[in-house]
Amino acid sequence: MQAKPEPSSVVAWRDHDQRGHVMAEFVRLEVEDGVGTIRLDRPKMNALNVQVQEEIREAATEAGERDDVRAVVVYGGERVFAAGADIKEMADMSYVDMVRRSGKLQSAFTAVARIPKPVVAAITGYALGGGCELALCADVRFAADDATLGQPEILLGIIPGAGGTQRLTRLVGPSRAKDIIFSGRFVKADEALAIGMVDRVLPADQVYAEAVAWSRRFSAAAAYALRAAKESIDQGLEVDLDSGLAIERQQFAALFATEDRRIGMASFVDNGPGKAQFQGR
Repeated sequence: MQAKPEPSSVVAWRDHDQRGHVMAEFVRLEVEDGVGTIRLDRPKMNALNVQVQEEIREAATEAGERDDVRAVVVYGGERVFAAGADIKEMADMSYVDMVRRSGKLQSAFTAVARIPKPVVAAITGYALGGGCELALCADVRFAADDATLGQPEILLGIIPGAGGTQRLTRLVGPSRAKDIIFSGRFVKADEALAIGMVDRVLPADQVYAEAVAWSRRFSAAAAYALRAAKESIDQGLEVDLDSGLAIERQQFAALFATEDRRIGMASFVDNGPGKAQFQGR
């Protein structure tokens, strides 16, 4: 069987509005005061079709490259984070189609996980299937008190394919991940907090504002030190302890080549802790 070509719409067009926001059809990067918001906007439920996946990749890449973005919020809007993959699109795909697509699906989400800056997911409404997997790519997750998370792919006769079996397991442990994935059940915000699936639960109308406030803490931070910390933690999770310590040692030593290290230590000696004015270089 010949594989179907991917729709031309996966090549997301980009433009900039007057405030410098990167625009695409369903995903945009909004930048203000050092915080970049990757905003999903595909009514009604932010279904993650191929085009949205590729636009997420573009927004994540842009956020990682821009010097005026110091931290990132991933947000689906006031009513829903993302209710999962576009099942109508997926239902027509064959095995060969998905062999061709699955690597790109995973790498689009991994682009969010590898943004070399602090990333927080602001979860409102549903974060199911691919939406939950997208939230798992963030460093921390803030959820509305009425939010619902889950990996219900098993109810469609499939398994999570955008990182859910791996990232959820690393976050909550194998037995809890198996319970959630095997059953396909929904996880309410209070349970998600109790098992470490999310890090903070807030009233729905405060989730985005709190995520932005958390992100703004890093707007004047030592950018390369944050990057080194994130890479050391993430890469260290994939290896044994000795290898992780080697990663940390290399990152630690490399920071002595940065201007921010010089500024931070000089400020500490002269003025005490917490008063350095970093330059991000």
